[in-house]
Amino acid sequence: MKRIGLVDIGSNTIRLVIFEYSEKTGLVELQNIKTPARLYQYLDEDKVMKEEGIEVLCDTLESFQKVADKFEVAALYPVATAAVRQSENITEVIDKVKAHTGIKMRIISEKEEAYYGFYAVVNTLDYEDGVTVDIGGGSTEVTYYEDKELKFSHSFPFGVVTLQKLFFKGKNHNDSEAIEEARAFVKEQLSSLKWLGMRKVPIIAIGGSARNFARIHQSLSEYPIAGVHGYSMTKENLEYVFSTLVDSTMDQLEDLDGLSKDRQDIIVPSGIVFTTLYEEVTATEFIFSRKGLREGITMSILEEDYKHPFDKNEVFKESLRNLAYTYNIHHEDAMQRQKLADLLYFELEKQGIIEGDKHQKKLMLQAAYLFYLGSYIDSDASSQHTYYIISNSSLNGVDHRERVKLALLASYKSKSLLKFYMDETKWFSDKEKSEIQMLGSILKFAHALNVSNTQVVHSLYLEKQKDHYDLVINYKGDPIAEEYQADRQKKHLEKITKSKIHIIFTENLH
Repeated sequence: MKRIGLVDIGSNTIRLVIFEYSEKTGLVELQNIKTPARLYQYLDEDKVMKEEGIEVLCDTLESFQKVADKFEVAALYPVATAAVRQSENITEVIDKVKAHTGIKMRIISEKEEAYYGFYAVVNTLDYEDGVTVDIGGGSTEVTYYEDKELKFSHSFPFGVVTLQKLFFKGKNHNDSEAIEEARAFVKEQLSSLKWLGMRKVPIIAIGGSARNFARIHQSLSEYPIAGVHGYSMTKENLEYVFSTLVDSTMDQLEDLDGLSKDRQDIIVPSGIVFTTLYEEVTATEFIFSRKGLREGITMSILEEDYKHPFDKNEVFKESLRNLAYTYNIHHEDAMQRQKLADLLYFELEKQGIIEGDKHQKKLMLQAAYLFYLGSYIDSDASSQHTYYIISNSSLNGVDHRERVKLALLASYKSKSLLKFYMDETKWFSDKEKSEIQMLGSILKFAHALNVSNTQVVHSLYLEKQKDHYDLVINYKGDPIAEEYQADRQKKHLEKITKSKIHIIFTENLH
């Protein structure tokens, strides 16, 4: 297990994130604090960082060092981006910080900043191709990748603070002339990248401004589940949030749920970049990634100490494994549930009772691994806890809709409870509801066949008789608990087969 303190010294905010990593739990965020330092405002007209700005930086780093010490981090990694990077007196800033605090800052280049954001995205989201955008206070990084491999990257020397100073200084946040001038400037800058236009891929947005856009939209649409990582917005969604911001007074922005107080004056410039970029790329959707520069740097540091700690091709699988470990899922029991669910699915498909679907089956087996993980909190309310935990967990590599579907399957108890959960989102069609109920029924019965957690069932098969089905279950050991539960839960399979089922337990003597 290793703890790392990453200090992101941006143009707008300075943030400390403390990560803990182990091979069993993956990368976990333990602490996340920030201060709106606005370092960019301390750069004079000649791009020289004023003494006042250096003092703010030193005071913040000293404060963050004390927090890191309490968390017993292995090392503190302060990394600086545009505001420090663009300072003409950069050497003086680095030396004074080292002299006052004992901390040596690392200056991230434009190329590195773009790369680390991309690296975090492909290791925590499952989009094969995409454009990433990370708007900071003083710079904006964009990349284009294919098959999770970086193809192009660029850093623009403007961010939300820069745009605010260039076009909105002394004006209202929603000044129409300023908005049009800023939009024309951003469009000209974006179109200068010949590799960016008409990509027709998702835009994955990183950073605080994008997070605020996602949260505002969730608030306006009364989004039913938690989390913004992997949250998807359409072009219309983006424009709706942007028009809401423009149509609001500054007083109204203060009461707008999802908008941070320290971003009220710079949120419109970020919206200009997002909406203009969407048009330039002819994007298919706008995705928010909660993982960015800080996670990308931390992952790179960990790769020096661990062998392949992250697999960009198995993002969701790793996320599920880490969740299972957190809630004390026993691997052998989970594997047995998967095996039994797989056997039941195959038998139902072989008999022509269900129509097999590869994606559907894969999701069912993932749910089998996590089935009733909520019993870790309370066995009597395991279904309720399971649904809440999975549907509201920030899982990597899966969109929110699939996450809720996984939660519905892993928590399946009865048709009535399933309907209650589904009413929360109202996301699924009648056909999808029937499929989820069918898969949940398979999982419920598979769980019954290993209720003692002794893996007594070795195999099973289904035989069609004249007026019923025989389910022959081969076991080795003592299946007394499984026999009782199988008889109680066979109604779930009978709903699928639309026929009576006779369960026959046969002992494996070999």
